[in-house]
Amino acid sequence: MKAMILAAGLGTRLRPWTLKHPKALVPVKGVPMIKRVIDRMKKADVDTVCVNIHHFGDQIITYLKENDPGVDWIISDERSGLLDTGGGLLQACGILFEKDDDPFLVHNVDILSNADLIQLMKSHEKSGNDITLLTSGRASSRKLIIGKDSRLRGWHNTSTGEYRPEGFVSEEGDREVAFSGIYVMGKGAYEHLNRYAEDRHTNVFPVMDFFLDNIDKVKIGEYYSEDLQLIDIGKPATLDKANEAGIDLLNDEFNGE
Repeated sequence: MKAMILAAGLGTRLRPWTLKHPKALVPVKGVPMIKRVIDRMKKADVDTVCVNIHHFGDQIITYLKENDPGVDWIISDERSGLLDTGGGLLQACGILFEKDDDPFLVHNVDILSNADLIQLMKSHEKSGNDITLLTSGRASSRKLIIGKDSRLRGWHNTSTGEYRPEGFVSEEGDREVAFSGIYVMGKGAYEHLNRYAEDRHTNVFPVMDFFLDNIDKVKIGEYYSEDLQLIDIGKPATLDKANEAGIDLLNDEFNGE
């Protein structure tokens, strides 16, 4: 199975660490995040990982060369210009779909979780979705709106009251859920993603913009995890939480190498 790790971000919330290092190498209990994510992927039978790089990207390449991750790894190089999450996905699609047409897992490098990645992939394959988003009921100020058919319908910022797409109207059966930063990308969505970039005349855009602007064109569904536990280590407070002595929220994320 193939996967992409989004590791190109600037990690501004983790300064001063990220003034000299990439977010992907932030240690949690002494283990760099990129190793933790790859180790979880290996348990889901991932054997090929594409890592996008930008900020201190050379350090990520050096780390992977010097510390065999146990998978085939490919670099999607954004050192000449950061492509944001949508453009980064588009470039990685060109790499991973050249290998074969199978769907691939996408995982933010700053997410620790107990997500069942095997079940996520199985759910995607059974659903006929082009894209399957891993969701849960955890607290979040930014919610995805899922319709009664388990398809993505919109987005809600509960702090500001903003809804997207513009003119969004709630329907009976709608649910608001939290997105995990983990999803499955199918080949059927690639053509739409490429056309989206062409229509915008740029390959730099957030992936959520693509999702919300293509609700009627791309089958974007969810895999809802009732017992998902997740820590986004992209902020100092949550990084400290992950590094607390004795924390065992995430079982195999924290129980050794």
